[in-house]
Amino acid sequence: MNGERIRVRGLVQGVGFRPTVWRLAQDLGLTGEVRNDGEGVLIRIWGPPPERDRFCAELLVQCPPLARIDALERQPCDEPPPAAGFRIVASVAGSVHTGIVPDAATCPACRRELFDPADRRYRYPFINCTHCGPRLSIVAAIPYDRANTSMAVFAMCAACQREYEDPGDRRFHAQPNACAICGPRVWISERGGQALDPAVLGAVDAIAAASHLLGQGAIVAIKGIGGFHLACDATDARAVAELRRRKARFAKPFALMARDLDVIRRFARLDAIEAEQLASVAAPILLLAADGAERVADEVAPGQTTIGFMLPYSPIHHLLLDAWERPLVMTSGNRSDEPQCTDNDEAAERLHGLADYWLWHDRAIVNRVDDSVVRILDGAPRLLRRARGYAPAPLNLPPGFAAGPPILAFGGELKNTICLLQDGQAVLSQHLGDLEDARTAREYERTIDLYLELFRHQPAWFALDHHPGYRSTLVGIERAARAEVPIRRIQHHHAHIAAVLADNGWPLAGGRVLGIALDGLGYGADGTLWGGELLLADYAGYERVGWLAPTPLPGGGKAILEPWRTAYAHLATHLGWERVRAAYPDLEVVQWLADRPLEILDRQMATGFNAPVTSACGRLFDAVAAVLGIGRGGIQYEGQAAIELEALACRAGDDDTSAYPFAWREAVEGAPSDTIELDPTPMWQALLADLAAGRSAPEVAVRFHRGLAEAVANGAARLAARHHCSTTALSGGVFQNRLLFEDLALRLRGLGLVVLAHRQVPTNDGGLSLGQAVVAAAQVIGRSAEVAPDPVADRRFDPPSTPARSRS
Repeated sequence: MNGERIRVRGLVQGVGFRPTVWRLAQDLGLTGEVRNDGEGVLIRIWGPPPERDRFCAELLVQCPPLARIDALERQPCDEPPPAAGFRIVASVAGSVHTGIVPDAATCPACRRELFDPADRRYRYPFINCTHCGPRLSIVAAIPYDRANTSMAVFAMCAACQREYEDPGDRRFHAQPNACAICGPRVWISERGGQALDPAVLGAVDAIAAASHLLGQGAIVAIKGIGGFHLACDATDARAVAELRRRKARFAKPFALMARDLDVIRRFARLDAIEAEQLASVAAPILLLAADGAERVADEVAPGQTTIGFMLPYSPIHHLLLDAWERPLVMTSGNRSDEPQCTDNDEAAERLHGLADYWLWHDRAIVNRVDDSVVRILDGAPRLLRRARGYAPAPLNLPPGFAAGPPILAFGGELKNTICLLQDGQAVLSQHLGDLEDARTAREYERTIDLYLELFRHQPAWFALDHHPGYRSTLVGIERAARAEVPIRRIQHHHAHIAAVLADNGWPLAGGRVLGIALDGLGYGADGTLWGGELLLADYAGYERVGWLAPTPLPGGGKAILEPWRTAYAHLATHLGWERVRAAYPDLEVVQWLADRPLEILDRQMATGFNAPVTSACGRLFDAVAAVLGIGRGGIQYEGQAAIELEALACRAGDDDTSAYPFAWREAVEGAPSDTIELDPTPMWQALLADLAAGRSAPEVAVRFHRGLAEAVANGAARLAARHHCSTTALSGGVFQNRLLFEDLALRLRGLGLVVLAHRQVPTNDGGLSLGQAVVAAAQVIGRSAEVAPDPVADRRFDPPSTPARSRS
């Protein structure tokens, strides 16, 4: 009898893949075996060729919901067939070339059992099967077997063991499989740590007790899948305000969780694409327009026109919200700017004084996994934070990268992720956070070690940001010296553009695109801080062909936290402060700024001391926001001024289509002759004139957005024609702004240009590590192939050694 070996690569472990193989083989009368190993799934099968062909075809069609087949490789097998039957055999460890499936929201079948009084898992808060439940959050090693997860300490009872061993059962080899008899347990305690008897509150269990207490206005710390949350009634203004006070988080919006889509529709506008995203197995936080018939407390999202909603994604959440006709605040369980708590002892210490009650469980969280954030932009879902539900599912790299060496990319300073590159795939970690926080920095190093061990990755190269002061850069340099691994330093905005190319499957040999990189700021190749860049780029190199006119940042990092400084710098640099005062002496912002210590800022800008110049578009947003009174004296979280400026613009009507003018200047002194610079002077002149004429702040804000989109589109079209380029690539944190992104994309397409934008990875610095990795790979591949030097790369040069460290 003929046989063959079938190698299946992709996300095929821990998702019910082997039972699917077993069932198909049984149905077709084939004999053989299937096993997990370090490369994915290996099938050995015997039977007539037509049945084997049908087996492979059906396997692709009937792939389990959480599985993803990247390759199905068939080879003849000369071994004799087994005596009879088809079996599932034990996993074999080895070189790891397979992925880990992300944590998945509770499936419909488990939800039905959860609320079925006749089911043995009725109200069991850890119900799961091969189609849902925790994955990354509980795994410590590959293969993904129970012994390598935090479920190893819970021995299955006889009933659970039978399910686990039955290939025809939905829970066959579901590694977190458990029930109330043998699995993790949940309990509730008061502020002092004293266990609370649910019966005292008339509740059937600890989760029902927590739900009751939330209804009375309490703040409850809840241990979930990837970390702790702090929860309260989102319609209770007192509770929300108290949560803000205790957490010292006074402005950043809170995320919400609602029982179902019908509840969300009462508080936010929801279309079909948005409903599909919310109900997906990833169950992310989705930013929605907050214009429902009912309102949550104003303090949930101050200064915003959007609100972040998610659906319950774990059994605990489903039980907690079962009786709720209104949403709960479900924000990360941490103190302001710290990472989310994951350990019970840590939560008892770090959340002391923040919560009134704690809802605990005893299943360990191995890996912290924050909630993912998605926004529908330009008609498509775009990830703003890639974590639970998405990471660490590998991304298939574009054609040309299969020959690349294994690379570890260390990411940036803010919204950090790391990236492993090998075998034509990129493994992007979950969102790790801002490395300026010491706890996050420690978690960052632990995650690097975990991923190297988890995927048995042995990097041949390290890829780092150019900025020598980033903690990620310093960690990479230290590890490179210790491990004797060579490094490649990647310019920040080149990495942004490379990330969006990889996100869109742009081939390694696909040629150059016109990259538009707009962000807070990043370290430029000339030693200044960039962030409003037009780059002619491919993976291997780039040429800076356009930028926003540089403006000083008086006070350095302090100017980012106090946007009035940036506003003054823009007015003084591009208009002249004395001329502004003379022309608009009665303008409120002019009078406000006149009372600041401007002589100190003037000295800083004149001498350059603690006043680095930047072309950052994010800082332009800060300046405009400050002039309009947004975040003028200080901001509470990164990007607050720009975010609230967008919200202000959204309050303007659609009748006025006016756009403020900008000016592109050719051949700026000291720059190459074929470059252009965007001058904001005309915009500032028109904006101040509008304010003096009594134009409303929302109208001014929307005119600024439209003017910037028009100017960038026109400049891009000019450069695209000059360099015979038909494709643009948009990346950088500024493109989280819906008004700017959609307006610019529409204008670029109207000018005949193709637009590439992010979908699978964030446009902000959360996608930076992917860009670093593919740039390093392209450069190494180019060198090993001994190709001719790239004329783009020839124009790059090494930066000075030690610039000021600043937020990006």
